[in-house]
Amino acid sequence: RASRVIAAATDVTEINIYDVIGYDWWTDGGITASWVADQIRGKGDLVININSPGGDFFEGVAIYNLLRGHAGTKTVNIVGLAASAASLIAAAGDEVRIAAAGYVMIHNVWGLVVGDKNDMSAAAKDFEKFDQGCRVIYTGQSGKTDEEVAKLMDEETWFLGQEAVDNGFANGLLPADAVEDSETEARAQ
Repeated sequence: RASRVIAAATDVTEINIYDVIGYDWWTDGGITASWVADQIRGKGDLVININSPGGDFFEGVAIYNLLRGHAGTKTVNIVGLAASAASLIAAAGDEVRIAAAGYVMIHNVWGLVVGDKNDMSAAAKDFEKFDQGCRVIYTGQSGKTDEEVAKLMDEETWFLGQEAVDNGFANGLLPADAVEDSETEARAQ
């Protein structure tokens, strides 16, 4: 499995989300809500490291809700990519830190629809409801309006490290990158 839980000597549990979100039939891998629930049950504070291209929307929402409901402090480290459903999971952090060369990507929910025009119309309504769910999460995280987030999702927006911070999708850079920024600012002054 591409993901492991590392229990440190402290009361902090580290969870690595380094795979697609949802069960991956091709590789027998993936990060599921069931797996996350097993990892956090009875645990205290969490450090959640993310490098994921995303995946199943509903698994992402379930993982987000599991983490938000967890009593311990949640620190999310985006060490590479938190895209699509993984960006929803990242939003569950009490503190979200991102690498200077890390990315957050948000977009409208994707899916496949088969059927006639009535099925397509019904699916469009369903997908708008799914997008609303994403916007609830992203507006709560970023402080942006629903309209602002909808526009960013429509455009499939990629945020590089500091851009993610500047737009409210992270609270700060990872400690190593934040130290470099402070040193650069001190030299400039």
